[in-house]
Amino acid sequence: MLFDTDVLIWLLRANPKAINLVNGTAERRVSVVNYLELLKGARNRQELLAIKRFFPANDFEILPLTENIGHRAMVYIEEHGLKSGLGVADALIAATAVENNLSLCTSNYKDYKNIIELELAVFKP
Repeated sequence: MLFDTDVLIWLLRANPKAINLVNGTAERRVSVVNYLELLKGARNRQELLAIKRFFPANDFEILPLTENIGHRAMVYIEEHGLKSGLGVADALIAATAVENNLSLCTSNYKDYKNIIELELAVFKP
């Protein structure tokens, strides 16, 4: 399963539902885009270091961007960018999930609902 940034934030805030979800998931993956979003959101050096330690400590695999992911994200922006406001980061995250045959766990269902080939697992904190 690929975890969206919002779920990771809940996890970092020690939300019990997020903790149970992740603990019950054997294969934990994130896109490098999720990782970058968290790093960008760090308010100080201490938070930055905590984020960097978080992924290996919790057995998350960080999936890189590939040419196929980039191409698929372009298609998603072309198809959904104007009508639904799909952004670049969300397009790349969705493309990462689809290209790796993973479901995407997110609480932002509305951001991804128009991508038909994307399997969503909705998280409710």
